Amino acid sequence: MAEAPSGGILVYEDPNGEVRVDVRFDGATVWLSLGQMAELFGRDKSVISRHLRNVFSSGELERAATVAKNATVQREGEREILRHIEFFNLDAILSIGYRVNSKRGTQFRIWATRTLREHLVRGYTLDRQRFERNAAELETALTMVRKAAAGAALTTDQGRGLVDVIACYTQTFLLLQRYDEGLLVEPRGNSGGVLLAVDEARAAIARLKADLLARGDASDLFGRERENGLAALLGNLNQSVFGEPAYPTIESKAAHLLYFVIKNHPFSDGNKRIGSFLFVDFLNRNGRLFPNGEAVINDVGLAALALLVAESVPKDKDVMIRLVMNMLAGPQP
Repeated sequence: MAEAPSGGILVYEDPNGEVRVDVRFDGATVWLSLGQMAELFGRDKSVISRHLRNVFSSGELERAATVAKNATVQREGEREILRHIEFFNLDAILSIGYRVNSKRGTQFRIWATRTLREHLVRGYTLDRQRFERNAAELETALTMVRKAAAGAALTTDQGRGLVDVIACYTQTFLLLQRYDEGLLVEPRGNSGGVLLAVDEARAAIARLKADLLARGDASDLFGRERENGLAALLGNLNQSVFGEPAYPTIESKAAHLLYFVIKNHPFSDGNKRIGSFLFVDFLNRNGRLFPNGEAVINDVGLAALALLVAESVPKDKDVMIRLVMNMLAGPQP
C-alpha cells in the first residue's frame, strides 16, 4: 500500500462552480477518498466502489501502488471516532473519471496536472535556491581561509590547522547538501551548557597569565580587562529571550564565546589566546571536549580556528558561527 498522503490540501472547484473538493497533495500526486470521488463525479459511492474493484481485479492498476490509508477523526453524533480512510491517487481518480463522467474527469486531470507541475517547479526552485545559498556560504568560508592563509602571522602548524578546519566544514556542507537539509543552519547540538561565573573566569585567566609570564610568552598587558568587557560578554551569553536561552546549546554558547572574545577585544592583549582558552575550558566543563574519546579539536586546529575568526569580517559573523557549531556537533543524520 502506498504511503499515506501527508502533504497540504488545496480546494478544487470545477469551472461551473458546481463541485468543491478538498484535494490532498503529497508532492508527487493527489489523493481523494471514495466519498470525495463520488462528490467530484456526481455518482453514488457504491458506483465508484464497483468501478474501483473492476480496475484492481482487471490488473489495470495495482491496489498497493494507488491506495493509502490515512487516520481521520470524524464526528458521529456526540462522539469523535478515529477512522482509517482509504485515499486513491491520481491514476485511480482519472481511471474512475473516464468511466463515470469523462467531462469532469478531464477537467480534474487538467487542474491536477497543472497544479502538480507548479508544485514541482516551485520545489525545484527552492532546492536550487538552497544549493546556491549553501554554495555561497561555502565560498565565503573558503574566502576567509584564503585571507587567513595569506596573512603574515600564519605558521606552518596553523596552515595545517586551516586545512583541517576547511576539510571538516566541507564535509559538513556536503553531508547537509546530500541529505537536503537546506541552509547551513545551526545543528541540533546538545542543550544546556554552563558558563564560568565572571569571577571564576577572571581567576582562570589570571592563572593562565601567570603561567605565560613565567615562560616569557606574554606581557603585563595580557588579560587586562577593558571596562568590564568580560562581564558584559558573559552576561550577553547568559541572557534569555522570551524566557528561553538566547544561546540554547553547548555548541552555540561555545561558538559565540570564541567569536565574541576574539572579535570584541574585551582585553588589552591576548584576545585570541584567551578566547581559545575559555572556549576549550567551556567545552571541557560541559563534557564536549572529548565527546567520543577524542578531542573535538586539537591545538593546531584551535590556533587556526582562532586566526580564522580574527581575520573574518563582521558581515560573515553568522557563517563563522555556523562553521564552528557544525565542527563541534559533527555530521548530522
